[in-house]
Amino acid sequence: MARYTGPTSKIARKFGEPIFGPDKAQARRNFPPGQHGNNRRKKPSEYGTQLMEKQKAKYTYGVLEKQFHNLFLKARSKKGITGEILLQLLECRLDNVVYRLGIASTRAAARQLVSHCHIVVNEKVTNIPSYTVRQGDIVGIRERDKSMLVIADALAGFNHSKFPWLEWDSHLMAGKFLHIPEREDIPENIKEQLIVELYSKS
Repeated sequence: MARYTGPTSKIARKFGEPIFGPDKAQARRNFPPGQHGNNRRKKPSEYGTQLMEKQKAKYTYGVLEKQFHNLFLKARSKKGITGEILLQLLECRLDNVVYRLGIASTRAAARQLVSHCHIVVNEKVTNIPSYTVRQGDIVGIRERDKSMLVIADALAGFNHSKFPWLEWDSHLMAGKFLHIPEREDIPENIKEQLIVELYSKS
């Protein structure tokens, strides 16, 4: 299965929320797409609800099924609440950190910046979007790419204080990963326990 590259508004309407960021089309038509989207009578089954939550998480973070399952297995092997650890692992992905730092306006754009070697971790070019950022790592922009218009536009007016686990240095145009975020600090509207329940059935 390839990564989804189709209309984002259609997927956002499917889940009833702007999972790819502000979306005028989704906000205007906040009901599922399709001929009967505004007249859905059937209540989804328990399995259907759990599956939708997993799909929402995958679309939100731009992760494929195999990657997502591997992250779940990793989360399950650690001590603590599996669902929370899963979200924390997703938040530690390099593409997500680049997005959270405001270097890119969307996770898809962040993934592209990483893949095209515009991002450095501890002053070394890192082109793997799934790279796990660790406490104390410095994530920044390659020196010759700091003047890129797409990066300047993304950073313009961005509020760097809204994510307490990250610290931004505007002079260096780099951010420090202070610590793994607590669940209450992660803004995504994902019911991670439903995902755990889904995987526990398989």
